[in-house]
Amino acid sequence: MGNIFKVGICSFGMSGKLFHAPFLEAHPGFELAAIVERNNSDSRELYPNSKLYRSVKELCADTSLQMIVVNTPTHLHFEQAKLVLQSGKHMVIEKPFAITVKEAEELAALAKKNNLFLSVYQNRRYDGDYGAVKAVIEKGFLGEIREAEIRYDRYRPTFGGKVHKEGDMPGAGNLFDLSPHLVDQAIQLFGFPKALFADLIKMRDDVAAPDYFELLFYYDRLRVRLKATVIARESTYAYTIHGMKGSFLQERSDMQEQQLLAGAKPSLESWCPAPAAPDGLLHTEINGEVTRSETTSSPGNYMGYYDDVYKALTGQGPNPVPAADGIMNTRIIEAALESVKEGRVINLG
Repeated sequence: MGNIFKVGICSFGMSGKLFHAPFLEAHPGFELAAIVERNNSDSRELYPNSKLYRSVKELCADTSLQMIVVNTPTHLHFEQAKLVLQSGKHMVIEKPFAITVKEAEELAALAKKNNLFLSVYQNRRYDGDYGAVKAVIEKGFLGEIREAEIRYDRYRPTFGGKVHKEGDMPGAGNLFDLSPHLVDQAIQLFGFPKALFADLIKMRDDVAAPDYFELLFYYDRLRVRLKATVIARESTYAYTIHGMKGSFLQERSDMQEQQLLAGAKPSLESWCPAPAAPDGLLHTEINGEVTRSETTSSPGNYMGYYDDVYKALTGQGPNPVPAADGIMNTRIIEAALESVKEGRVINLG
């Protein structure tokens, strides 16, 4: 395949084990060369050919690495990303890119100054359910879109044990954990909003950070609502799109995470099965005839992200998620916090 990039991963928790290591190992353009585990040695059995480091600082000091994945808790992103870029290595960084716009812009500037590749890991762009929504909109089946809702429902009625996600600390809470997925998809589908209104609340008694959010995006003739909750024992459609010609409803049905948890090995080819039953509903007018039919999404593939990263690194394509996309996402989070604090609509300019 030509160039093979040696890559290191900053942590080997769930994201390292599921979303990064298997894909880097399976892609012919990358070599999973080093992994950080502060205390454990779980990676030795799965990836014995990689080096084991006990700190991100040690990882960054390895001159044989060309790229590092920053997949540590959000409150550590800025300092560790800075360390990666100062060590002269390309970088993939998980969402949210940074806690503040100021931090995100500083990292983007540092990457540009050092002529380094920086990409934000937005794997949900490569979900099969999102792909189905994108295709329906792009084909014009719904006419002019006037209303949309994207939601992420979970049922986790008690504290999950991760303080960096649910505790009283910077970057904790679902606005930082889940909204970056929904915000990114909304911007990809509809563009950057003109204004927003936000609602945040803590629904569970045993967590410190807000676990529910609702964001309302304002466009000229379109309203987009983004929601996430942790007390949805019964979920509804994840995507509801209404246009002047028709509606499209799509379940959150992508099976990649479940397949990876079950031990599936990803590849560049399709490796995840399609949903076993229809997972969407299209009700619209095509060629003058009203049609209402169930739809089934095609399987997604997170390998598409790393393949796009490889193509960008080798000059064969654009950066799949450039720093500018991460900065926009962080702008939304900052504006949402301002909206909640002041109880008003925030103009985004």
